[in-house]
Amino acid sequence: MVQLIVGKKGKGKTKCLLDKVNTEVKNILGNVVYLDKDTAHMYELNNKIRLISVPDFGISTTEEFIGFVLGIISQDHDLEQMYFDSFLIISDLKGKDIVPSIRRIREISEKYGVDFVLSVSMDESEIPEEIKPLIAISL
Repeated sequence: MVQLIVGKKGKGKTKCLLDKVNTEVKNILGNVVYLDKDTAHMYELNNKIRLISVPDFGISTTEEFIGFVLGIISQDHDLEQMYFDSFLIISDLKGKDIVPSIRRIREISEKYGVDFVLSVSMDESEIPEEIKPLIAISL
């Protein structure tokens, strides 16, 4: 499953994402990973959630980002959910077509049984039609 939380910058997507991850971690048995552009939200996350600051690992292209996600999945067989805050920034997709990457994340989700929730800094009207059904929250 892939879900999108969409809205322009400053609309409250991160707060929604944090609320969702902190609620979900109480209801699942497996592990949860939260990818972000920095560690600013470290103290807002439940301590059972693994926070990873993507820039700390030198990720600079979308392909590297997808490889990074696959590497995390390969090292944690109990991984159930991944949350991506500032998705366009951490995946190097700002100003680019996001559809191919969302397709790839959907494939990864289906193959490995990991659910993804992505915060995307775009207005719902800017989201391509193909991925509009994935919108869980629009701000």
